[in-house]
Amino acid sequence: MTFLSYAYRAIANFMFLALVYFSLNFMEKYQHRAIVAILMLIYAAMHAASALRSFYFFQRIERLEGEARRLATLAAEGPNAAASRKQIVTDVVQLRHAGEVKSYIDLLFLALVILLCVAKIVTD
Repeated sequence: MTFLSYAYRAIANFMFLALVYFSLNFMEKYQHRAIVAILMLIYAAMHAASALRSFYFFQRIERLEGEARRLATLAAEGPNAAASRKQIVTDVVQLRHAGEVKSYIDLLFLALVILLCVAKIVTD
């Protein structure tokens, strides 16, 4: 299921990149193309800032994971409770890692969109 979510994220971002590419290539006038490119740059910059902010969030989650592991070793409530906590921490680690990979996919395609928009603004 995780790989399916990665594929969905990559396909959705590729479709956005294709939409930007075709919309910028089929515009005849430079002013219209530049305006659309600037608007796409603004959108991509806002989305990239959000993706970069999520890395700060994932870093905080990673610190909480370490703290949860440390507290789980200190609290000896029985084998069932320790196994339950270990499973919860493992699930959180997997979800955090999947979120980081999705953010990297987003940043890759947003960088491509930014490069495309800058290229269309610079070239006549």
